[in-house]
Amino acid sequence: MALPLSYSVRSLFARKLRTSLTVGVIALVVIAVSLFLGLASSLRRTLVSTGEPENLLVMRKGSDNDGSSQLTLQSLQDIRFFEGIAKDAAGDPLISPEFVMQPFFRTKAGGRENVLVRGVEPVVALAVHRSVKLVEGRMFAASAGEAVVGRGVVGRYLGTRLGDQLEFGRGRWRVVGVFESEGSSFESEVWVDVRQLANDAKRGMPYSSFRLRVADGADAGALVRRIGADPRHALEAQRETDYYAEQGESAGTIFVLVIFVAVLAGIGAVLGATNTLYAAVQARTAEIGTLRALGFSRGSILRSFLVESLITSALGFAIGAVLAVALAFAVSSALGGIGFGAATFTTNVVQLRVSAGDLEAAFALSLAIGLLGGYFPARAAARLRPIEALRRA
Repeated sequence: MALPLSYSVRSLFARKLRTSLTVGVIALVVIAVSLFLGLASSLRRTLVSTGEPENLLVMRKGSDNDGSSQLTLQSLQDIRFFEGIAKDAAGDPLISPEFVMQPFFRTKAGGRENVLVRGVEPVVALAVHRSVKLVEGRMFAASAGEAVVGRGVVGRYLGTRLGDQLEFGRGRWRVVGVFESEGSSFESEVWVDVRQLANDAKRGMPYSSFRLRVADGADAGALVRRIGADPRHALEAQRETDYYAEQGESAGTIFVLVIFVAVLAGIGAVLGATNTLYAAVQARTAEIGTLRALGFSRGSILRSFLVESLITSALGFAIGAVLAVALAFAVSSALGGIGFGAATFTTNVVQLRVSAGDLEAAFALSLAIGLLGGYFPARAAARLRPIEALRRA
């Protein structure tokens, strides 16, 4: 004879304090795990989504990021008409010469962070970086002391709102536009005129890297090999997506730490839930003895206690998931995103979001807590003999 589901549900509400404590423990675990997983996945999503597979990044050989690379105007002229580079409607090659620097910006809280400022040519840059879209204002004009800023920069630093005067280097730059890039790390950058930025930095070699678009149907590998084999300049090329994937290795480290924290939190939650359910068994010995005396089998009592544990876990997950999503939104809104150091010694601003995948992982953990935390107390309850249970009561 099986116990009805309503018995397990009524048992939870009959012991509100004990149930609330267990639900609270599981909800805290869900919040912590969801936020940590959300942080790791947000960072990974930001870095992985940066760059386009049709673009190649050209740097000086031996440079591991474009902040440490220096290229000459002559090298640009020598490779811009290589076979395999896409052209615009006017027949000009789609190659974007760029220069980056990492000045300090003042945060709203009074701190300082390095921000990547990218010098580009306004027209060709948008043709090569097709994921970058202006969403407010306009593109800057060449040699006019103007700048456009990524969505992640706006409001996080002083002088980064539309119409503000932004100070870095030796000059002032008026913010005339805001751009987005599908959540990529470009949204953590400021873009200005490349020649004006190089002059401001007094750089003899005016470029850090070239971003070029591979023509449709062209052999990207052959173009990479030709650039690397050019005897006039020590250059190397790689896919833009591969470059940013390498920069995203830090996200893998964070993910390992998240798993470690999640395991520790899960162990603590299992112990807490197990203790609570063991206490429930001790308090219900007379009830268990009566059920056994009425003819309910050990299996039915085991299933009933497990169902009770799983319902508790589901309640804890539901509460924790809602709070985790709300907290992630609140943290991102209050801080303007979360800053992470990049390989270029600049700050990547990541918007913390708890995704459906993060919640699925937290749900699986909460179910594991319910199963592991509820099984041993449930087995102890099922093994009680009717006479022994009534005698203990």
